[in-house]
Amino acid sequence: MESEEAATYQVDTLLPQEMNSITMARHLAGEALREHGYRGRHEDVLLVVSELVTNALVHGDGPPELRIGVRAGRVRVEVGDTGAKLPETRDPGPSSGWGLHVVRLLCTGWGVSPGEGGKVVWCELAVTFAPVQTGGAEV
Repeated sequence: MESEEAATYQVDTLLPQEMNSITMARHLAGEALREHGYRGRHEDVLLVVSELVTNALVHGDGPPELRIGVRAGRVRVEVGDTGAKLPETRDPGPSSGWGLHVVRLLCTGWGVSPGEGGKVVWCELAVTFAPVQTGGAEV
């Protein structure tokens, strides 16, 4: 995380290079969200974690590293691997997948940064509050 108010990472782990890592990553993310009081949609975060870990396993190299930082109103997810190939956004569909399209739709921002010997795909999700209705007017 890059801002002054950045949280320390509550999850920072190297996952096994196997598809069961997706379930493990979702479990770790869910625990971190509950323990640190994230008020946003947990299912959105879990879906994004699944997509990024899947992409690292299918398109990246080496075991993926999962990092998650949580605050009450914001969460940052990072998944790194040792591959040099950058992710490509494609038209979503059954043959090409939905991964980065889902990430783009659910997150306030996402990108790719150089990592130690590879790359890190990151995204951030933030709590969005609906306007409060009082006496017929939005507040």
